Amino acid sequence: MSVRARLILSGLFALAALFSIPARAAAPAHDQFKVAVYIPVFQVERMMKDPAYMKESWAELSSQVRVDKVYIETYRSGTVTSDAALENAKAFFKSQGVETAGGIAYVGAGDNAGSDSPDAGGEGQFISMCYTDPRQRDLVKQVAEQAARHFDEIMLDDFFFSNTKRDSDISARGSQSWTAFRLKLMADVSRDLVLGPARAVNPKAKVIIKFPNWYEHFPANGYDLDVEPKLYDGIYTGTETRDPEDNDQHLQQYESYEIVRYFDNVAADSKKGTNGGGWVDTYDSRTIDRYAEQLWDTMLAKAPQIMLFQYSDMIQPAFIGDRSWGSQPTTFTTAGLDKWRSATGVTGKPTFASAAGYALNEVNAVLGKLGKPVGIASYKPYQSTGEDFLQNYLGMIGIPIEIRPTFPSATEAHTVLLTEQAKADPQIVSKIRKHLEEGGNVVITANLLKALEGHGSGGPDSIESIAELHYTGNVLRIDHWWSGYGAGAGFSLGDATGILIPEIQFQTNDAWPIVRGTASGRGAPILLMDKFSKGILYVLTVPENASDLYALPQPVLAQLRQYLMVGFPVVPDAPAKVSLFAYDNSSFVVESFLDAPQTVTVSAAGRTAHLRNIATGAVIDGKPMTAPSHRRAPERTQFTFTVQPHSFVAFALE
Repeated sequence: MSVRARLILSGLFALAALFSIPARAAAPAHDQFKVAVYIPVFQVERMMKDPAYMKESWAELSSQVRVDKVYIETYRSGTVTSDAALENAKAFFKSQGVETAGGIAYVGAGDNAGSDSPDAGGEGQFISMCYTDPRQRDLVKQVAEQAARHFDEIMLDDFFFSNTKRDSDISARGSQSWTAFRLKLMADVSRDLVLGPARAVNPKAKVIIKFPNWYEHFPANGYDLDVEPKLYDGIYTGTETRDPEDNDQHLQQYESYEIVRYFDNVAADSKKGTNGGGWVDTYDSRTIDRYAEQLWDTMLAKAPQIMLFQYSDMIQPAFIGDRSWGSQPTTFTTAGLDKWRSATGVTGKPTFASAAGYALNEVNAVLGKLGKPVGIASYKPYQSTGEDFLQNYLGMIGIPIEIRPTFPSATEAHTVLLTEQAKADPQIVSKIRKHLEEGGNVVITANLLKALEGHGSGGPDSIESIAELHYTGNVLRIDHWWSGYGAGAGFSLGDATGILIPEIQFQTNDAWPIVRGTASGRGAPILLMDKFSKGILYVLTVPENASDLYALPQPVLAQLRQYLMVGFPVVPDAPAKVSLFAYDNSSFVVESFLDAPQTVTVSAAGRTAHLRNIATGAVIDGKPMTAPSHRRAPERTQFTFTVQPHSFVAFALE
């Protein structure tokens, strides 16, 4: 053997030794989605300095969850990853058969603007980079160019917004509103400082923008769901909802599903890229079940990939929390978690990687039998605000919602839900009218009615041309709930607990309250009906505190669903915080976010013989459903089953 050949061979042996990892059983594969892990700057640099850590940490992580792809970060909080560290990480993960891509977190730039440090004056608030500062603009461009030299795919983490109000920002804004200024600024920054430079360095570079979970407040910070998806090569979705009570954002659990569906529709409207997947972190969950729920709901929305943030967190011991339901046969059990970890021959406490692998395995088992998600269409115009995140509250009371940025036709969606957000569309009344004339139903909230009243001078573009209803401004403290339609007494739906309801004035027999509350005998409709042309206009009066939707008695929720979900393949009868996810192939999932087992009844149109549990194969026989005496309703079949705490169950109608 020649000296040159011996040198090459010895080099290959050295490389193999460098990247060899301790022998451990690999985590089971998943076949319905891909799993990715995000690796921040500080971890990429540590891997360069400590090869043993790189190998040991990867052996631990990959034994617990099968990873298809990693995103290697090039910049975060003023730190630029070295070229050598980037190439080292790329080479290692490629040697493990894992795809690689780049990541950028455009936050922090070494001075007060662009730092998330409390010492920099932000007091804990995330502060974006200052995109009117020439130094920081140069840095943004340099970071994009460096990432493109190393990667053909680059994802922007969800710090790519503008919230600084430095003197340079104030001067550049001029007479514009902050929203208008920032929307234009971030579009220009995208084109001139990120996309243009990256593509100049690497024409093959695909740049993906990840949008965060606070979509209701995007425009004020420069995020633009109308323009940016048309500029970038794809979008990605932040599905982190964490704890709905002790986290500052108070996001509802259902959003982990709904935001994927919304951004899928945004991506489709852009006619360019796709929504690449969801993103969940390990933070601010009081129990391990809340972490698992975020993963499940992301995948139940049919996201093609889940991003686990971040690398070092995934190998930390999982926080189990105080689980009063721990002895119940839930979807996620500590016994199941321990079994998952021990199956790979690994000792020690389960990690977040163990929890992710176990949770994702449970949902992977049913996803292949679920079709395309369906829900009540809810039109949210671009750059609109009002009744923040209300669709997610409705999802938490068992009404599946599909937010979309365009108004659907009556053939696309029989029922359309409009919240106060719809006031942003100057043509909204004409669109409501057209939908009703085509035989569809429209549900508007009382707050949208309030916003539309008095506009259009009583002409065809006024809401008064459809229904003469009035938001009085009075608020009633409800003590009892009723349902009924037409002459005669209504029937009781249960007592109330002091829920505050705005009062809507209507003309008897022109409109009718079909679900109502009373306050010392005075009535206030929570669902009002007014027929127009070939359709029905409903007015949904949401409590002053949207969370009080969860305090509505189950019979009230059942009545609301029966009207709002007309024509829907399945309709649930369950307490609040039990959600329904429906699909276009007669399959559905029921998930409970409650702490105790729940008895749930679902009804399906016609004579459906039985339900089959997709995971177990168990069959539930149906029985005819009796419609209320005051309503003429098509024949339906109902099925009753139990859902365990913080668990989901998937069924197929047969």
